[in-house]
This record gives sequence, C-alpha cells and structure tokens, in this order.
Amino acid sequence: MRNVLRWVKREPSAVLLLVQLLSVLAFPFLEETHAGRAAFSALAILVLTLAVRAVNNSPAWLWVSIVLAVPAALLLVVQAITGETMIPELTELLLAALYFYTAGALLTYMLRDRSITRDELYAVGATFTLVAWAFAHLFTWCQAVFPGSFTAALQPEAQRTWMELLFLSFTTLSSTGLSDVVPVLPFARALVMMEQVAGVGYIAMVVSRLVTLQAARDAPSPGHTDAHDRLD
Repeated sequence: MRNVLRWVKREPSAVLLLVQLLSVLAFPFLEETHAGRAAFSALAILVLTLAVRAVNNSPAWLWVSIVLAVPAALLLVVQAITGETMIPELTELLLAALYFYTAGALLTYMLRDRSITRDELYAVGATFTLVAWAFAHLFTWCQAVFPGSFTAALQPEAQRTWMELLFLSFTTLSSTGLSDVVPVLPFARALVMMEQVAGVGYIAMVVSRLVTLQAARDAPSPGHTDAHDRLD
C-alpha cells in the first residue's frame, strides 16, 4: 500500500491517465440506472481530484483548478444524490474549462525542460485524454443549448449519450473520423473543427518535441573531435 501511495505521489500523470482509461471501459455500464449514474459522478469527481493533483505537480496556478473543480464537484455530488443534473450547461462548461486548463498545465510541464522523464511521457497520454474529455463536455453543453446538434447511425433523432459524445471526441482528436456520430448544426460542426485543429497540432508538437530532444541527445558535445578529425 505504501508503494502504491508513493507511486501516486511521484507520478500523478500516470495515475490520471490510468483512471481515465479505466473510466472509458466503465462508462458504458453506468449510464442506464440511478446507481450507475451515481457511480459515474463518483468517477468524475475522482478524475477532477487527480486533475487538480496533476496541476499541483506542474508550473500552473493551483487555485485556478480549485476554483473550477469545487463547484463542478458539488454539482456532481447533487447529481449522484438526487439523480438530477442541476444546471447541466454550467456543469459541462466548468468541467470542460478544468480539463482544458489541466491539459495546458501538463503541456507546460512537458515543455519546460530539455529532458523527458517517465512522468512526462505519461503526461503525453494524459494530456491527450484530458483534451478529449474537455471537448466531450463541450459537445454535451452544445447539445443542451442547441438540441439536435448531433445525430448518429442508430436512433438519429435521439439526444446523444455521454459515451457517444466521448467516442466522437476521441475519434476527432485522433483524426480517425469514423463518422457514426456526426455534428449537424453549425456550432456543433465548429466545435468539431476546433478539435480537429487541436488534434493535428498536438500530435505534430509531440513528434517534433521528441525528435528535437533525440537530436540534442545524439549531437556531439562542444569540443568533441572524432578520430577522423584528429587524423586530419
């Protein structure tokens, strides 16, 4: 147990990434019943807590994440107890803002030095999933404000579930584009285009960062002369 706590403290990005991926597997079983939705809220609060912890390990301002996380967590607690979502638009915007801020904090954490640690590698994955979560919450907010924003191959007229919108977010951010969940109203399409830009930019940034660090590591140190230069 002590080793687990030490790992959680030492590598918060890894813990955040692990919980997010496990949540993806758990969400399909939590949407149908009140107990499931309560568990869904509990998972969301856990992710919020880990997001705040990840920010605390980065150069970002911790108070910003707390200001965003506390009211969102309170609204999720009310949802877990009553089964009703109070002010859903506000909840979704708070969650989206927190996940975007945490992703930005982890991005700063990854870029601030000239070496890559193991936790920074986990932060690459955690940042990707945080951005996917943030856009999924924006999609949920968009659907609440503009009903009918999204359609799908099955039950095209129905409101899209959280899992469907999270699936849309992951496929958009990764440029997979499976197109079985589709934005149909203008603002929904605008949000999807913003995520497409974010996904392409993030992947390009991560690849260029890793290539630059590898090139810097392989470059000869100042004053180094190889055998051929010495013979000349």
